[in-house]
Amino acid sequence: MAELSPIQPCLWFDDQAREAMEYYVDVFPNSRILSIDEYPNESLDEHFVGMTGKVLNGQFRLNGVDFVCLDGGPDFTFSESISFVVSCKDQEEIDHYWSRLSHVPESEQCGWCKDRFGLSWQIIPANMGELMRRPEQIQVMMQQKKIVIAELENA
Repeated sequence: MAELSPIQPCLWFDDQAREAMEYYVDVFPNSRILSIDEYPNESLDEHFVGMTGKVLNGQFRLNGVDFVCLDGGPDFTFSESISFVVSCKDQEEIDHYWSRLSHVPESEQCGWCKDRFGLSWQIIPANMGELMRRPEQIQVMMQQKKIVIAELENA
């Protein structure tokens, strides 16, 4: 088994953990599912009823970052209070991740988007600090949904 990071985000899905892992490892390079443990026999505990075949513990790596996930039911959902930052080298990389991860247009602003599972992402250029030095650049960024580097450079 691969050595895992000492701290890992854990993502709680209703019942889409396996689908999400497969999707994310397809979106990000150098990524893979490390392991999937399914719920044990539902007769062992009342919490396992109806969970047969679902993910109790999924471990996956996205471009070097380790995650865990589970199917926990509908009690908890994602919110914008937690997001993952994807630092991109250029506009082509921003466009790639944006096209794959943005599925909720009304949630798009300033490089933030929400994927089909409701998880929030910040798709930003690696040099975002340099692109935000002047008030004009900040004003342009505040009007953007997807970050367009050329617009910030020309502001």
